[in-house]
Amino acid sequence: MKSIHSKDNPQVKALIKLAGSSRERRRTGSTILEGEHLVRAYQESGGTAEIILASESALARPEIRTFFESVPAKSRLVLADALLARVSQLVSSAGVAAVIRTPPPSPAPQSIASCLLLEDIQDPGNLGSILRTAVAAGVPHVFLSKSSVFAWSPKVIRAGMGAHFFLSIFAGVEVDEFAHLFRGSVVAMEPRAEASLYDLDLRGPVAWVFGNEGAGLSEGALRVATHRVRIPMPGAAESLNVAAAAAICLFEQLRQRSGA
Repeated sequence: MKSIHSKDNPQVKALIKLAGSSRERRRTGSTILEGEHLVRAYQESGGTAEIILASESALARPEIRTFFESVPAKSRLVLADALLARVSQLVSSAGVAAVIRTPPPSPAPQSIASCLLLEDIQDPGNLGSILRTAVAAGVPHVFLSKSSVFAWSPKVIRAGMGAHFFLSIFAGVEVDEFAHLFRGSVVAMEPRAEASLYDLDLRGPVAWVFGNEGAGLSEGALRVATHRVRIPMPGAAESLNVAAAAAICLFEQLRQRSGA
């Protein structure tokens, strides 16, 4: 266990850069988890952290020290409170953090019962919420287009509340190409579609396609869809938040499959 008190320490500088730069996270293939909840979720998924960090004041609490010492990690650092606050992206430092390797790209599975295809999702909170919903609904595969927000950014991870560690997440996917090859129904959510979500048979394999928060789906993604459907909205709202729409769709699918 190593203690650091200097802001000029090379490890501290590297941690600050990693926490604040998406380019650095992509370059190094690593990211930061902040807070006991996320670090514990990673631990429970079977992961081994590159570094586990704690502030001096947090480590003075017996329960945090026990947790800190129990997390599998290649190295352990104790930082002065002010240093961990410089690393942290939270308004008030969580006291515990971990640096982890992000999973390398892997080949897409040949057979998929259900998945999400996300085209150009930009808001980290939306993506994290969608990932959390996917885990809750038992949808294990998520495919992201090249222009979507980085799935392993700290903001997305915090919004996902540990969902990342229980999903297969594929980045840099050409949504229309993948949809064209998918063996099942490709359901594009389109607010102006004539068909209702609730009239669709969702008991077979489904690839759900959701688009950018402002622009919606591209013409290419819409062309390869086998179904274009809308969520009926009798109220005055013009549209639903994409994360809310994804939740409605995935749990309607779950309802139909459970009923069957």
